[in-house]
Amino acid sequence: MLRLPLLAAPGTPPFLFTFLLATVKLYPAARDLLFIFILNKSAVFTPSMSRAHAESVIKNIIREIAQQCASKGDAVSETLVAFMVKAVVLDPDNLFNVDRTLTKQDVQKLIELCVGKLLEKESPSLDTIKMQVFFDMNYTSRREFVEEHQKVLQARLLPLCREITDSRAKTREDLEGLYDKIISYVLLRSGLGSATHITARETTAALESVFPQVELATFMSLLKKDKEQQLNELTMIVTGILLFNKDSGKGGEGIEDLPAILNEALPAASRDIENELEGTQKLAWQYTALLESLTGSDIDSAVHPNLIKKALYNVRQHEAFLKLLLADVILCAKQVEILQTELTARMAMLKAIVHTNTVVPTSQVFPHFTVVAKLWAGLQDEVLLLSTLNNMVVSLRPYLSAQAHLLGAGPLQQLLEGITIKTDLERLTESGEDRIDPVEMKSCEWFLPETTANIDKLPLQYRGVCGYTLIKKDGLLLPGNPNIGVLKHKEKFYSFSSRQAAFEFASKADEYIELVAERAKKSPELIQLLELHQQFASVTPYSQMQSGERLLVKPITKSDSSTQTDTHLLESNIVKSYEWNEWELRRKAIKLANLRGKVTRSMQTNLSHMRRHNTTQTFLPKDAACQTKRDGHSNVPKPQVYLAGLRGGETTTTHMTKVNLTRAVDE
Repeated sequence: MLRLPLLAAPGTPPFLFTFLLATVKLYPAARDLLFIFILNKSAVFTPSMSRAHAESVIKNIIREIAQQCASKGDAVSETLVAFMVKAVVLDPDNLFNVDRTLTKQDVQKLIELCVGKLLEKESPSLDTIKMQVFFDMNYTSRREFVEEHQKVLQARLLPLCREITDSRAKTREDLEGLYDKIISYVLLRSGLGSATHITARETTAALESVFPQVELATFMSLLKKDKEQQLNELTMIVTGILLFNKDSGKGGEGIEDLPAILNEALPAASRDIENELEGTQKLAWQYTALLESLTGSDIDSAVHPNLIKKALYNVRQHEAFLKLLLADVILCAKQVEILQTELTARMAMLKAIVHTNTVVPTSQVFPHFTVVAKLWAGLQDEVLLLSTLNNMVVSLRPYLSAQAHLLGAGPLQQLLEGITIKTDLERLTESGEDRIDPVEMKSCEWFLPETTANIDKLPLQYRGVCGYTLIKKDGLLLPGNPNIGVLKHKEKFYSFSSRQAAFEFASKADEYIELVAERAKKSPELIQLLELHQQFASVTPYSQMQSGERLLVKPITKSDSSTQTDTHLLESNIVKSYEWNEWELRRKAIKLANLRGKVTRSMQTNLSHMRRHNTTQTFLPKDAACQTKRDGHSNVPKPQVYLAGLRGGETTTTHMTKVNLTRAVDE
């Protein structure tokens, strides 16, 4: 995301400042601006119109400039146009009258000037501005690059994830289709292949061992958020299994060997950037030597000194960007080394667990698989980051074409005949012995290497360039030498190319700071090159946002000191009941809560009477019951039979008679 720096320096007239604020509204960093001047029906900017109208008018001006450039065969971005609009308005040579509002003629003049500058051919200055705009639009920090990559990956997987979490599969065919989608999700999320890749079969087998199809019913009963979480966990575990199989030589034929790729690509990328940086620095040293020989002399040159200065700004900006990219590549190499070490150690732990046990609990290996997957994802991020950095290096090369064409190797060597070319290191070595004596200028605060431990880490103004030389030698960029002495002025630090330059600048610091700002108005590419954003506005280019922390770096002065303290200034106060462990507090709370349901009883006997109090605690027996088989019974009639004629007697018959006298139960 772009945050361009070019606004108004201190002292800019109010109307001009508000016009610049309107143009900066195109960028997110300037959204908090409170007032904007507007074009009314007579094409005049007035403070009475709405903010939305102001933005619309500014965008129309920028769009008109872009359309005119496109009609003449040169397509430019609106971002570049906005930068050029502000540069043209700030340039005092364009004579914009700030004592009155902008008329239609002023707006037309602004458009013509911007179109003319944007259509310049073989202009090192325009190439430098384009390089700065391109870098700010495409460069991001490591952290934000990874975050942006994760957002892109999530956006790609979102439709498939929704199909899985919103599925209402019931039939066997639908469930099989859902399982296939889960396999595709795991493959795409892990970055190990696609559904048609050779690793698809291994992925299916690994997923079956962790999440068989019979568990789909349980999966579908979960909430959507829980489904997404389980999908991510399954992806990590399956990825770890596949990587472990590859490391063990039991699969993973289609998985790229990222450690080997990075071990080969990182040195190559670093070497390419260093070679390109060496060529750029050589050009910068040659242009600097040539300008030094032409400054203040009557020598006629085939090339105008102003063109050489623009070429110098171009290669110095390219050098600054290459150093930033090289630092990122070095950091990438360190991160890859850490990831590879951790990955190797984790694989060794997994092998020790798996090979020594016949049956391995999932609770022991799944966490290791998850960590392996995270480490592999880190290597994937480093591969993408390295590829982006390489593309950035290649994309910066076209912005050197103008100065290379105007100052080819042949003509440049002819101009350099008899001129001694000094490297930046040689200049620092020559001037390092001539140091500042703070006693000679007590009104200023100076920091020297002997008294400042972190002098090489101080945030020097103008990117370490000598501001005095920039003014006195008509825009020449010479690196400052902190060993001479660093001036602290209004909480900012300045370095200089010589002892004389340091004294002259310190005697009129505010005047020289203002002159540097005026110089940057005429050469807008200097604002980002010399990091003048604080002087012009709070808007900072994105490439400088990461170094914001170093603005907080303060000089660490060294001096002898000693201290003495009394022993035990305060009486010791140890609270015996203090507990730092919240789990111990939890145990005490549970214990107290349990005691609330207990009963404490005490008793005293004649033997213990008048001796001491005894207490005891008992647990009362609780009522308990159990259930057994139920008692049952039944009632049957009692049989009663009477036999007549057993004793003889008078009977009418000669045989025995049997009579049943049994009564029913209910009688």
